[in-house]
Amino acid sequence: MKHQDMRRRIAHAAARILAEDGSLDYGTAKRKAARQLGAPDSGNLPDNQQVEDALRSYQAIYQADETRAHLALLRQTAIEYMERLADFDPHLTGPVLNGTAGPHTDINLQLFTDNQKDVEFLLMRLASAYQAGEFRTPDNQGRIYPRFMIDDPRARLDLVVYPAAELRNMKRLQADGSPRRLRLPQAKTLV
Repeated sequence: MKHQDMRRRIAHAAARILAEDGSLDYGTAKRKAARQLGAPDSGNLPDNQQVEDALRSYQAIYQADETRAHLALLRQTAIEYMERLADFDPHLTGPVLNGTAGPHTDINLQLFTDNQKDVEFLLMRLASAYQAGEFRTPDNQGRIYPRFMIDDPRARLDLVVYPAAELRNMKRLQADGSPRRLRLPQAKTLV
């Protein structure tokens, strides 16, 4: 029971860190929380689902109104960009999809196309500034994909461009059964 209690405490501390800082990923927040609780070498780190559940609880208690309003703005912004990027089969993913987005959260979009250069040509025509980079998948170290960060005044967007065939190989659902990504028609139902 002691291990379960420590996992729960770490999950809630990580949720607080994520809600207040927002720039950390779940893994970093869990390790930081474990250090704060005096368990830096803990083999009792919670899984991401436990942290996400704790984050939802934290936001519901301490940030309900601001989280709801900010999430609506992020989702509307995501829809607008998905419509602009419709030729590249955009999918919404991450905290904006699952409802845990905070004030520092980026909008994560995955694009699927065999014409990856056309994405950058389209971005050049948009009014918002962007930066090009690379995304390396954490589960498959050898794969590198084009990545674009758009600096929209409402929120920063993180676009990763995959070959069209890659979509068939990606997991569709989270561990809890919720969707891992949504296409534009389904994303519109979130707003």
